[in-house]
Amino acid sequence: MSPESRSRLLRIAIWFTLVLGVIAIYAQTVGFEYINFDDNSYVYDNRYVTPGLTVDGIRWAFTNHAVGNWTPVTMLSHQAASSVFGDSPGGHHAVNVLLHLISAALLLLFLERATGDLLPSAFCALVFAVHPLHVESVAWVSERKDVLSAVFFFLTLIAYVDYVRKRKWSFYILALFAFGLGLLAKPMLVTVPFVLLLLDYWPLARSDWRRAVLEKLPYVGLALADAIGTFYIQSSIGAVQSMPFGIRVSNAFVSYIKYLQETVWPANLAIFYPYPDKIPLWQPLAAVFFLAVITAAVLILRRSKPSLAVGWLWFVGMLVPVAGFVQPGFQAHADRYMYLPMVGLTIMLAWGIPRRFAVVPVAGVAILILTVLAVRQTSYWSNSEKLYTHALQVTGDNWLIEGNLGTYIDNIPGRRGEAMMHLETALRLKPDFPQAHNNLGSCLANAGIYDSAIEHYRKALLMLPNDPRTHVNLGRTLVRIGRYQEAVGHFEIALQKLPDWTEVRSNLEEAKRLARTTQVAR
Repeated sequence: MSPESRSRLLRIAIWFTLVLGVIAIYAQTVGFEYINFDDNSYVYDNRYVTPGLTVDGIRWAFTNHAVGNWTPVTMLSHQAASSVFGDSPGGHHAVNVLLHLISAALLLLFLERATGDLLPSAFCALVFAVHPLHVESVAWVSERKDVLSAVFFFLTLIAYVDYVRKRKWSFYILALFAFGLGLLAKPMLVTVPFVLLLLDYWPLARSDWRRAVLEKLPYVGLALADAIGTFYIQSSIGAVQSMPFGIRVSNAFVSYIKYLQETVWPANLAIFYPYPDKIPLWQPLAAVFFLAVITAAVLILRRSKPSLAVGWLWFVGMLVPVAGFVQPGFQAHADRYMYLPMVGLTIMLAWGIPRRFAVVPVAGVAILILTVLAVRQTSYWSNSEKLYTHALQVTGDNWLIEGNLGTYIDNIPGRRGEAMMHLETALRLKPDFPQAHNNLGSCLANAGIYDSAIEHYRKALLMLPNDPRTHVNLGRTLVRIGRYQEAVGHFEIALQKLPDWTEVRSNLEEAKRLARTTQVAR
C-alpha cells in the first residue's frame, strides 16, 4: 500500500471514530426530557422561542437578555430549532449534539491546518468529542450557547490561521466576523484575543510582534464591549454575587486544581457544585504554588517545547472570566466552563509528550475509557429527577438541587409531601433562597395550606421584591381565600414587569370583578 493510501485510510478512520464517538455517547439524548433548570427560560416556557422564528421573536432576541446573558445568536438558534421541532425536547437535544460534532470536526481542521500534524490534532479532537466534562454542555439544552459559541470560536481560529499564512485581509475580516458572532452566542469568548496571541507564538511562529499586537485591537474592542455589557446585565439582575473577596479569590484558585483533577479523573460530576462556606487557607496557598510551578516550568521550556506554554496559558487564560474572581452565580465551579479551556491541556499532552510507539495505543485506550464514562454521565441527564438525585449523591448538601428536585417532584401526582421535604431541606441549607420559598408556597397552596403558603411568598418577596412569578402566585392564593383587593395589587406589580403576560392580565380582571362584587354585596 502506498503512503498516500495509508494516509487516506488513517484520515478516514479518524473521522469515522470522531463521528462514532459522538453518536455513541449522545444518541441517547434524543429521548431525554427538558431539565427544569433554565430550560424553561431558554425554551419551553419562553413565549418568544416556542413559536419559532418570528419578527417579534427576533426583535426580542436582540433587545432582551435571558437568564442574565445577552446572547441573541443563541436565542435565535433556539427559535430556529422550535420552528423545525416545535416543543419536542428530542429535536433541541439533537441540535446540541450536531453542533458539538461540528465543533470537534472544526477543532481537528484547525489544529491540523495550524500545525500540519494529523495524529496529535486527532487526539485533541477526539478527547474534546468524548470527554465526560463536556456532557453538561451537550446534554443540557440551555447550554446551546456553549456548543454554538465553540463553532464560531474554531471558525475564528481557522480563518485567523489562513490570514497569517496567506496574508489575505478577507480571512482577517472573516475571523473578526466569526468572533463577533461567537460573542453573541456566549460572552466567554472574550479571551479570544489572548488565544490568538498564543497562536502567533506557536504554531504560527510570527516574528513581527508589533503588527501581531496591533492586529488584535479590533478583537480587544469587541471583547471589552461585550464584557462590560455582560457585567452590567448580570449586575442589574443580581447574578453577580457579592461574595467576600478572600473566599472568592481562594475558590477561584482552588477551582483551577479541581478542573485539572476532573480532566484527568472525571468522576462525581454534577450539574451544580455549591459554593463553600469557608476554604481552609492551605488549599488556595497550595493551589497558587502548584499553578506557579507549572507556569514557571512551561515558560522555562518555551523554546524547546513551545506547545507546553501555549497549551497551559490557553487553559489558564480562557478560564479567567469564569474562574470566580468575579463571581457569576452561586456555583463554586462548573463542568461547562471547561468546554473550550480543556483544549489547551490536550495540546500540552499531544505535542508535549515525546512520541513513542506506545503513545498511540495508550491514547486509544484513554479515549475509549473516556467514551464509556461519558455514556454513563450522559444517562443521568434523561430527566430532572435522575440528574438531581445523582447530583445530591456526589455533592452532599446542595441547596439549589434540593429546591429544583422538590419543584420537579411537585408536578408528579401523589408526591407533594416528598416535594415539600426537599424544598424544606433547601431552605434549611439556605434560608435566603427566594425561589425555594416561592416554590414551597406553591406546594402549600396546592395542598390547601394557604396561610403558610402566603408566609413563604412574603419571605420570597422580602428578598426579591419585584419578582413577577412570586407576585402572581401570591395573588392567585389570595384570590382563593377571598382577599381579592390584595390580589389585584400583586397582579398589577407582575404586569408592570411582564406587561404581555396575558394569563395574568386575565387573573387581574377576574380579581377586580370579584372585588367589585364583594363590595356591592357588603
